[in-house]
Amino acid sequence: MSMTKPAIIVSGISKKYKLYGKPSDRLRDALRLTSKKLYSEHLALDHIDLTIGRGETVGIIGTNGSGKSTLLKIITGVLTPTQGEVQVDGRISALLELGAGFNMEYNGIDNIYLNGMMIGFSEEEINARLDEILAFADIGDYVYQPCKTYSSGMFVRLAFAVAINIDPEILIVDEALSVGDVFFQAKCYHKFEEFKEQGKTILFVSHDLSSISKYCDRAVLLHRGRKLGEGTPKKMIDLYKQVLVGQTPVQGSGEKNLLDDEEIRAKARDAVQKGAKSEELQYGNGGARILSVSLSDDQGRKTAAIIKGSVCEVTMEVEILRDIEKPIFAFTIKNALGIEITGTNTMVEKAFLESVRAGERKTIRFRQTIDLQGGEYLLSFGVTGFEGDDFTVYERRYDALAMTVVSDKNTVGYYDMNSQITVE
Repeated sequence: MSMTKPAIIVSGISKKYKLYGKPSDRLRDALRLTSKKLYSEHLALDHIDLTIGRGETVGIIGTNGSGKSTLLKIITGVLTPTQGEVQVDGRISALLELGAGFNMEYNGIDNIYLNGMMIGFSEEEINARLDEILAFADIGDYVYQPCKTYSSGMFVRLAFAVAINIDPEILIVDEALSVGDVFFQAKCYHKFEEFKEQGKTILFVSHDLSSISKYCDRAVLLHRGRKLGEGTPKKMIDLYKQVLVGQTPVQGSGEKNLLDDEEIRAKARDAVQKGAKSEELQYGNGGARILSVSLSDDQGRKTAAIIKGSVCEVTMEVEILRDIEKPIFAFTIKNALGIEITGTNTMVEKAFLESVRAGERKTIRFRQTIDLQGGEYLLSFGVTGFEGDDFTVYERRYDALAMTVVSDKNTVGYYDMNSQITVE
């Protein structure tokens, strides 16, 4: 592969955001109503240099908050860098936020033409690709219905089909290959392999380390907005795993490790909530209050990222506000599409069947091996019970905590069966 004519050159890119305490501060600052500084600054990217050769497949890995998606958005022109320069040679198709340019009132056909023209295709060029797009999406007659009537699965299938079938010279993907069922994912990866064989340039972000290892010529590890390293996928994946377990500090930095960094955990939660199109919901009759929730690794370190197959502990601190007969403490896990994957509680586990009195505090720890597929998840918590025959919610907190599962082997469905296989 020749590196004489790079497809993408990123030179000294930095991106700084203003973080406001409340929306009114943003407005006052924008209207220059005060000379006081109403914001703090966050450096999302810090002097990133990166060259992608024509025909190269490069993966970007790192924890949430490391700057991966910000970098892709700057390369595609969605965001403007605070400092630095990007040069792109070739037509880009970007799978960053699937369906972001769709009009939900239009039907699927209308949105195909709308998106194609936004990318720069003429009506004739879209006509030539229409059958291929429809076959790839495979949503049948729903393509003639308004997109607002689609299930989330149909919506992402159509959005992906439009983006991936326009014959780009450079394909940029942000976690989009994990959409749909296993058959659609296989179709997406087959298209990926076709692109590689055709010598197209591919740049993608994924928590599925097996995909990074299988498809990438090179990997780049970002951490806290800096490039921690680049090299072979195996080398960078090994370094990434060290970061996740707190063994590798940021080069040239005396700052604390990411596993103790509240800002990183907040960013992880923001990212997955965006994917789930939801925000934390809290309600109940006031019989109890969930004071805090947290996720820890097998060494007891608070984190937002768990390596698949490892043991973690989910903890909730609860204050009892009135006498309750046999409260039930629970937590559930759902994916970024809002689908509930699993959950448990103290009643079904027969872990706590006692009554509590007002003023007590309880710490509930759920310890288990995480065999979920790599990806983004949201955790919800509850304190419930029965008053007579009536089910009662004392407090629930939906989407209260984010968890990223990092995997180097994803199987079919939501969790890994860890099968022991022999062939004779």
